[in-house]
Amino acid sequence: MDNICHTLVGAALAQTGLKKRTGLGAATLMIGANFPDIDAMAILIGRATEFRRGWTHGVLALAVLPFALTALMIAWDRYKRNSSEPGRRPVVPRELLLLSALAILTHPTLDWMNSYGMRWLMPFDGRWFYGDSLFIIDPWLLIVLGLGVWLSRRRERGDAPRPWRPARVAIGVAVFYIASMVGLQGVAERAARHELTGSAKANEGLFVFASPADPIRWRVYGDDGDRYWRGTLSLTRTSTGRLAFSNESIVKNANDPAAIAASRTERGQRFLNWARLPWYRIDRQLNSTRVEIVDARYGARVEVTLAPEPEGRSAVPP
Repeated sequence: MDNICHTLVGAALAQTGLKKRTGLGAATLMIGANFPDIDAMAILIGRATEFRRGWTHGVLALAVLPFALTALMIAWDRYKRNSSEPGRRPVVPRELLLLSALAILTHPTLDWMNSYGMRWLMPFDGRWFYGDSLFIIDPWLLIVLGLGVWLSRRRERGDAPRPWRPARVAIGVAVFYIASMVGLQGVAERAARHELTGSAKANEGLFVFASPADPIRWRVYGDDGDRYWRGTLSLTRTSTGRLAFSNESIVKNANDPAAIAASRTERGQRFLNWARLPWYRIDRQLNSTRVEIVDARYGARVEVTLAPEPEGRSAVPP
């Protein structure tokens, strides 16, 4: 999910009353809800698809990162206490650790819910897991959580009774919404499979993803082996689906010698480890062959340049 959503999750948890358990409680929850995204630094070195949602999101990180965040918060508290704020509310290390663990766990859980996916078992196993139930930026979660935090803080500033109530209601509504979307994804996938009975459009795979802001409308990709068919599934109140594919399909070109050669390069392998719906755009020129490897989910791509293809042989990297 986007980092605004992660931050609002941490802020909403803080406003439920958890922030009162220790000094720096609110900060710990909001930072912890974003903490696994320290792997975003991989973008700076061009290795995002290799490292994102892996090492800092997997089971080992879930055990280590709470201790790291707790240590950082204790160090910050001591620095502020010794420099300019000696009367700060004291921190309780045990409570900081509990809040850190809770906040950090929410991050990969939400990331797992969308079609980008998550590698829960890193660093022991690089397998990707996909929930496919939420769009990567979900406006309904942003609205519900943002409203809960705002109302809770407003009641808090006005000394109203039970200021935590709006935040707790928001968390409850968000959990119910997420659970409902998981259920609807299953309904949509079953409906798509039913409507594709007898069709060759999904012989090799069927993928059903959430659409932006519309729980009733689902994006569908059918893989027939040679191409991807893109469609839209609309759920009716009776839980049956209406599936309509566009007239245009995406030719994969995966068996082209240049595509095979590009997929064997280090750059190609790194991208394909992340890509879920890869296809190849091939541009043969006089002195080289350029191959773009594209993921149909988002249009993300990498380019590999190959040496000219000798007659009767596959292209090779220069």
